[in-house]
Amino acid sequence: MSDRGLALAREKMQAEGVAPAAIETFTRFYHLLSSGETGLVRESDVEPLVDLPRHADLDVSDADAQAALARTAIIKLNGGLGTSMGMDRAKSLLTVRDDAPDDEGGSLTFLDVIVRQVRAARDATGARLPLVLMNSFRTRDDTLAALAPYDDLAVDGLPVDFLQNREPKLLADTLEPVEWPADPSLEWCPPGHGDLYPALHASGVVRALLDAGFRYASVSNSDNLGAAPDGAIAAWFAASGAPYAAEMCRKSPADVKGGQLVVRRSDGRIVQRETAQTHPDDVDVSLDPAVHPYFHTNNLWFDLEALAAELDRTGGVLELPLIRNEKTVDPTDASSPAVVQIESAMGAAVAVFEGATAIEVGRERFLPVKTTGDLLLMRSDVYELTGDYRLVAQAEAPLVRLSKTYKTIARFDERFAAGAPSLRSASSLNVEGDWTFGAGVRAEGEAALPDVGEPATVPDGATVTADGVDG
Repeated sequence: MSDRGLALAREKMQAEGVAPAAIETFTRFYHLLSSGETGLVRESDVEPLVDLPRHADLDVSDADAQAALARTAIIKLNGGLGTSMGMDRAKSLLTVRDDAPDDEGGSLTFLDVIVRQVRAARDATGARLPLVLMNSFRTRDDTLAALAPYDDLAVDGLPVDFLQNREPKLLADTLEPVEWPADPSLEWCPPGHGDLYPALHASGVVRALLDAGFRYASVSNSDNLGAAPDGAIAAWFAASGAPYAAEMCRKSPADVKGGQLVVRRSDGRIVQRETAQTHPDDVDVSLDPAVHPYFHTNNLWFDLEALAAELDRTGGVLELPLIRNEKTVDPTDASSPAVVQIESAMGAAVAVFEGATAIEVGRERFLPVKTTGDLLLMRSDVYELTGDYRLVAQAEAPLVRLSKTYKTIARFDERFAAGAPSLRSASSLNVEGDWTFGAGVRAEGEAALPDVGEPATVPDGATVTADGVDG
């Protein structure tokens, strides 16, 4: 059964022109999957990672920072559609702010902010600082159209993007490629951000960067606007001589998902453990900041020479751990057939590179938007957009929880058409039910709105507190 499933999947990928490195990576993972491999990393087999160097403690001269940034490229993962928020195009095209601090004015998408962060860093340091996006087959066209007005973005003829691979979703009971005539595009899925490596190999981007005089790459998700170009980290990484480094943050109560780095007891090697690789019996201890103080930001640094050597050695097929992701073929229809998506995490490559390291960074380097609650926070007055397009917190970020009413971006935007409420004085905002917010609303303390059983409105200028709406 598994041999038939693999043969069908390989034929399907070859017919669609999927890169050979991606097909071989899929084949490796398929064998692991069909053999019962779960990819779980048990707590008994690892030790916590502790006592990392701190970004805040780095003593880097302006000259060293500029020199390192001059040899650095910025790579952003831009393959996500934001399907969990009801989107059907690149999540990076969502409006995140409406307060552009320069004469260009207007609202700004994630992509706008990223581009302008890069341009600001170029202006400040003189670095060429290429920006290269890893798009997916479903985000590429819209993204390139959105980039067209930025005619100063391309550097030295380097590409502004390369394409993430795709692979078939597999029926959970047979591990054969699913067929879904109602929407054949749903038969395919991205292979997780671990596909960075075969995609880089197939595209030739690493070699092109090296040939253009670049030595380092900073890689991060496009929905994390905290991961702006940083000369101090670039200089630290260059001086370390490490082939690979990960940025880690101290845990907060909001950090209940995401990967972490741990030390494998068997060989002392740093490895990554994603949420999906955590055994149910180990979840509580994995989340305990007294045991595992850091979580993974998915901001990575690569020595491009070391990366090129590893990609050449393996043909782009890095030996990353399997992540088995169970879904339905149509993510909006729970009654559609159950499928397995084979995935991997790009941060898992920490185990591939001998001498890999990590650095502790502040929360300002980790501002991801995974839900509409996260988006509300980014649009609020908790953050100020500076002249160099960095989002700087003006108060401690409150924990925002919105009901399922706000799950999709369309319904969310309808209920915040007058703008985000002020959240600077809030420690949390918990909205149950269906509330539409008026203009000039302010949240204070442990602000909460109950489910009143029908749609309701927070009036213009009202204050939301622990007791509900005041005024």
